[in-house]
Amino acid sequence: MRNIVQKQLCRIFDANINRAKEGLRVCEDICRFIEDNEKLTQAYKKARHQLTTIVSQLPKNLVLESRSVEKDIGRKTSLTERKRKNVDDIFDANSQRVKESIRVLEEFAKLVSPRISDSLKKLRYEIYQLEQKRLLH
Repeated sequence: MRNIVQKQLCRIFDANINRAKEGLRVCEDICRFIEDNEKLTQAYKKARHQLTTIVSQLPKNLVLESRSVEKDIGRKTSLTERKRKNVDDIFDANSQRVKESIRVLEEFAKLVSPRISDSLKKLRYEIYQLEQKRLLH
């Protein structure tokens, strides 16, 4: 039973690490290529690298081995994901995706390491601030 739970936990880590990093990259590229905002581009890049550093403390081989793309019941694109009116919609959707994913990682990391969980919480609040800076820019 423990191995099944561990595999499920690693699937949660894998999906949310990927989701958060992808969302950060989208936000970074909007700031870089569309808005030409060097400070925000660097801040999103830094956040993406921070996330990579934090999650590198997880057992990478177990996380990757647990990946089961073909059996993932939630991999279909939802109708809301297809509806984007403009760049702001894309940014907002990805910013929300990042915050939610980091929160999931934060919660489940409590089962592995309070230190990792605390680092993820700190990063989540940094993302809140980045989102606000972009909105006010």
